[in-house]
Amino acid sequence: MRVRDGRWPGWGADAGLVVLTFVPALLSQPYVDTSGPAWVSLMAYEAVGVVVLLLRRRLPATAFVVGFGALLAALVGSAGQGAKLSPLVFLPPAVLLYNLGHHGASRRRTVPAVFCAGVLSVAGLWLNRMTTDSGDFRGGLDVLAALAPMPLAWAMGFAARTRQELLAAAERRAADARRAQVLEAAQATQRERTRIAGEMHDVVAHSLTLLVVHAETLRARGGELPDWARAQVDGLAAAGRQSSGELRDLLRMLRDPVDAVPLQPVPGLGELDALLAGHRAADGTVELTMDVAPRSVPGAIQLAVYRVVQEALVNARRHAPGAPVRVTVRDTDDGELRCEIVNDRGMRRAAAGAGVGLGLVHMEKRMSALGGELTVGPTRDGGFRVAATMPWERADA
Repeated sequence: MRVRDGRWPGWGADAGLVVLTFVPALLSQPYVDTSGPAWVSLMAYEAVGVVVLLLRRRLPATAFVVGFGALLAALVGSAGQGAKLSPLVFLPPAVLLYNLGHHGASRRRTVPAVFCAGVLSVAGLWLNRMTTDSGDFRGGLDVLAALAPMPLAWAMGFAARTRQELLAAAERRAADARRAQVLEAAQATQRERTRIAGEMHDVVAHSLTLLVVHAETLRARGGELPDWARAQVDGLAAAGRQSSGELRDLLRMLRDPVDAVPLQPVPGLGELDALLAGHRAADGTVELTMDVAPRSVPGAIQLAVYRVVQEALVNARRHAPGAPVRVTVRDTDDGELRCEIVNDRGMRRAAAGAGVGLGLVHMEKRMSALGGELTVGPTRDGGFRVAATMPWERADA
């Protein structure tokens, strides 16, 4: 028999209660009266008592009245035949009265049940007086002494029920407090997200919009610019428009994460050519080697590869200006997609204080979210290498 959550199974508790309630009377009866009428009355009473005891949770008031009536019938019947029962026969009514206090939540049933028990008691005493002439078998102080503690059993059951209700109410209050705390934390988080979105809009979006406006103005006067400058301005305007669109999507996600559908397509492997073209327009040299079909790669993996390449190209322009860059995207034999970006030593001196050092951190977090791995470090010839490995499954598999 297994104990679950610290409680015995219902049938195990019932079996134990039946044994503890009815066996003591059977064991003590030989020391009181061994006559046939005494045993017949006791066995009939206990048979009825077992049934009502098993029904005590479902019908607490009915079980108590029937059990108490069976006790009176056994006492009166045995006394009428000159037999006595063990005083331990009062144990089942005590248990049923405790059960009435514990499970009898309705006063409309509890009060009538107690009233019926009182009526049965009076009727039993009257029948006892009418059916026996011997004073030894007439109910008196001994019966009163056995019945006097019975209200204490009901009080104990009522106290147990009250304690359980208080514990349940405390658990409900604790659950409500936890839900309120979670809701308050979510609301505070959303307020902070909204505040950050507002700050980003005021600081970044305005400056980026101004940058795009100036770039478009220069494009409009492209005839007055040299060829190399027109290419630079075109790349600047395209990068500004793309960044503006991505920033709008990011701000919408911060303000309302539930309804944050991107307004423009999410970049992937198909946009790598445009990304590399922008790097070349900024006077950079880059080569791409890719042996996987973009359609076979999941969208999340494509976005991660695009962001890694984008960050690596930006770092190459910052820290190694003019250095050739080689980008390789390939499928490994281990079911992983590997993206490697390697740049040589810079042709010119890097700008002092370029970058804030968060790009590699963000790339590493992105790889960790996908179950991948990021490896970065200098090469032997003075360049730098970024290698990202991600597990993946072909979308057409």
